[in-house]
Amino acid sequence: MRRFILIVVSCLLTGLIQAADILVLGLFKDMAILRVDGVQYKLRLGETSPQGIKLIEANSEQAVLEIDGKRENYGLGSHISSSFSAPEKSGAIIRPINGMYKVPGFINRQPVEFLVDTGASSIALNANQARKLGINFRYEGEEGYSSTASGYAKIYKLKLDSVQIGDIVVNNVEAAVLEGDFPTTALLGMSFLNRVDMKRDGQLLMLEKKW
Repeated sequence: MRRFILIVVSCLLTGLIQAADILVLGLFKDMAILRVDGVQYKLRLGETSPQGIKLIEANSEQAVLEIDGKRENYGLGSHISSSFSAPEKSGAIIRPINGMYKVPGFINRQPVEFLVDTGASSIALNANQARKLGINFRYEGEEGYSSTASGYAKIYKLKLDSVQIGDIVVNNVEAAVLEGDFPTTALLGMSFLNRVDMKRDGQLLMLEKKW
């Protein structure tokens, strides 16, 4: 069996202080909705926003957030103005196998093998892959059609709760589920790649988490 190599790297950026304006918009069991500097994030237990705000606990009345290593309780409508150390900036280095950049990852916390495809506008899955991941694409998705190498195919456009490569987690990622067996490997398209820093170093493909 071929092994596709993913190397996770972390780069400490010392002395960098980040200010954030945080508003608690919604509280649910094991989930909180925050607005950080005008951008809305949905965090589940253990997830961390790009600014480094981690959700420790949540119910309908309060959430426990960890900010710069400190944990505090916050209720619905809480407004926090905070300055804290920026999180470590992490990324992934992907080595090609036979010219293809395949990498293990997660969709909605379920393991998936991806093929990096900068020609794909979004993450793409076939119907069987989506079913195995528990994605009810016929109910959640918007029906449409897309041109493929085999002609036109019916697709369902939707948003994934999260996509993870290494320790890079991106929330609310656009995806398309195609009827049939194409693509045979899930495509890591630009709806994810546009939200990370991507560059090449020789044959290596380097992904780095944006702040």
